[in-house]
Amino acid sequence: MSFFHARPRRLRTTPAMRRMVAETRIHPASLVLPVFVQEGIDTPVDIVSMPGVQRHSLDSLAKVASDAVSAGLGGIMLFGVPTEEHKDPSGSYGVDENGILNQALRRVRSEVGDEIVIMADTCLDEFTTHGHCGVLDSEGRVDNDKTVQIYTNMAVAQAQAGAHMVCPSGMMDDQVESIRFALELDFHDVGILAYSAKYASAFYGPFRDAVACSLTGDRRTYQMDPANRREGSYEAEIDISQDADMVMVKPAGYYLDVLSDVARLSPVPVAAYQVSGEYSMIQAAGQRGWIDAENALRESVLCILRAGADVVLTYGAMELAGEK
Repeated sequence: MSFFHARPRRLRTTPAMRRMVAETRIHPASLVLPVFVQEGIDTPVDIVSMPGVQRHSLDSLAKVASDAVSAGLGGIMLFGVPTEEHKDPSGSYGVDENGILNQALRRVRSEVGDEIVIMADTCLDEFTTHGHCGVLDSEGRVDNDKTVQIYTNMAVAQAQAGAHMVCPSGMMDDQVESIRFALELDFHDVGILAYSAKYASAFYGPFRDAVACSLTGDRRTYQMDPANRREGSYEAEIDISQDADMVMVKPAGYYLDVLSDVARLSPVPVAAYQVSGEYSMIQAAGQRGWIDAENALRESVLCILRAGADVVLTYGAMELAGEK
């Protein structure tokens, strides 16, 4: 019988020891802060279903971007919230150079330049009267190819406005290929972060409040079925083949198996989005004293990184960056 006994606990004895041997670390540069900018407001507006998160004016957005740079964040992802009068069936305000999202991109680029990666949500759901991510055909279904053309025009407008990365999130087939082709002429340095494995999740509810989405029905005909794992890898492989610079899995925390699969196969960086419902559940439970929200947030993001994400989009990015 061996005299020696395995004692893994030796490497857990003190905080310093645990820090030294940690296999996974949260670094501010690996975090991206999603930010909502709302048309027609002068001061930030609280989002009730997302504790601690606000819709911003153009002025307060500029300060958030500057603060994100100071915190060392890797990126900031912008979502536009237009007034109802600027919504239409085709989401044309999302392409308009004077639309709220393109105004926001210009303002942030003017404020922080290249000090942080400026990302733009390339999707129509915030801008359509029906709340779907694309235009509808005569039978009320999302028309894939017509939507892809609008995404392509939208991506070019976002590149012109100052985005470092455009982020097609609507799960339309061939969206990446079309956008890449359009950007090659004048904006070949603008990256594409493809929402490759985006599931039709129940955890998006608070986000839809945040962007005042007008959705009726659901998005199950174009977003992925939560029952499917292998399909996530298949979708990512398609986007990689079409020259996506990064791929994403969304949601993150409840899809760590898919995230791990994609991370193993991907030659490009992999992002994961800790979505509004995931974030809000932690914060709401913390407010009620049921959990330690600060530590739960940190643990949840650590687990997303441990599963293989190179970049995490989280509404808690600033909080986590403060722990560096």
